[in-house]
Amino acid sequence: MTDHHVLLRAVEVLPSIPVFTWRGRVSRMVGLTLESTGPRARLGELCRVHRSGNGHLLAEVTGFRDGRTLLTPLGDPAGVSPGNLVDATETVLGVSVGPGLLGRVLDGLGQPMDGAGPLNIAGWRPIEGPAPAAMERSPIDQSLATGVRAIDGALTCGAGQRMGIFAGSGVGKSTLLGMMARYTGAEVNVIALIGERGREVREFLERDLGEEGRHRSVVVAATSDQPALIRIKAAMVATAIAEYFRDLGKHVLLVMDSITRFAMAQREVGLANGEPPTSRGYTPSVFAMLPRLLERAGHSATGSITGFYTVLVEGDDVNEPVADSLRAILDGHIVLSRDLGARGHYPPIDVLASISRLMPEVVDPEMLANAGKLRKVLATYRDAEDLINIGAYAPGQSPDIDHACRHIQRVRDFLQQDRDEAATFAETTAALKGLFAEEVA
Repeated sequence: MTDHHVLLRAVEVLPSIPVFTWRGRVSRMVGLTLESTGPRARLGELCRVHRSGNGHLLAEVTGFRDGRTLLTPLGDPAGVSPGNLVDATETVLGVSVGPGLLGRVLDGLGQPMDGAGPLNIAGWRPIEGPAPAAMERSPIDQSLATGVRAIDGALTCGAGQRMGIFAGSGVGKSTLLGMMARYTGAEVNVIALIGERGREVREFLERDLGEEGRHRSVVVAATSDQPALIRIKAAMVATAIAEYFRDLGKHVLLVMDSITRFAMAQREVGLANGEPPTSRGYTPSVFAMLPRLLERAGHSATGSITGFYTVLVEGDDVNEPVADSLRAILDGHIVLSRDLGARGHYPPIDVLASISRLMPEVVDPEMLANAGKLRKVLATYRDAEDLINIGAYAPGQSPDIDHACRHIQRVRDFLQQDRDEAATFAETTAALKGLFAEEVA
């Protein structure tokens, strides 16, 4: 047989030869991390752990140590034992996408959890991806209405902007987010509930979001009892879904509650993999992942993602490490005040402690001037409030304080809004102008 015939014969039998699969075996498990001798897999790749008589468990490669592969399970690791086989799948985690996602509730891995049947999908995309290139981002020059007067009037946001909502626990973040999802001018809402209590998911859907907001929303939920990696992936799944709709040319509102619990989940994974704790126990990977996730929102060549990320400040300390890092990444912040909430002022937005860095770019000079007047009234009255309350201030001593006293109640009424009350951007602009109309007359 000639060399030519040998080569032809080899080509014929190649398809029938079994494909070699890289395999390893579980060597130990400590905390959240499985260690295995092999398989040869790359960072971020999914592996399949075969449990004796208990099916298989998916796990993601999250690191390497002393020749061993570190795996973080994407489910309950019960039943895993030393020596279990580990297969490399040569795939990464992805999510099914399509218009059929609207109105659906998904778990942290993008699977339906609402009992409404299989998803009507149009494609698939990996949950991790690059942010739009800097030179592909068009300037933000168009406002996006949220339907909340205090935000639209004093802290106007642009389509493609990223804002943080900073608050302690129980101050009203979820209710505010529900208002925004129902009344926003965006075409699609993508809502990520990260680390929420199980009962709060359904409450948010039925009480805060309602049918009005749900039909144009995709909800991704990973509750606090689920593994840390699932909570991390839920944030990425929601962002990937928002990117899909943005690529269709839509204006998308991405709401994540909360980015702090995403950071806490990454801290758990980092510590389990042997990362050194730094500020308040947070690992370096936390501060590396935050900008990678948040930069994926914003403008692209086709559409926009406007992101609102709630920041759970521990002990109402707005300078704790995650909150401090996020202020440097985001395009502004909205601070919810426990004191205002205790007074019955809802939504309890502390306008003086909040800022929208892009407001000057997306509103006209008149509205910007009126918002400045509103801030001046609040600041002046706050400085003089103790004197006024004890009767130590006599009218006529300061024109600024007199002006603040005349307008403070009207300003407070403007900033307060019932959760079932919608306010269009035109109505908000007119009401803000009307606060100081007497000065022009």
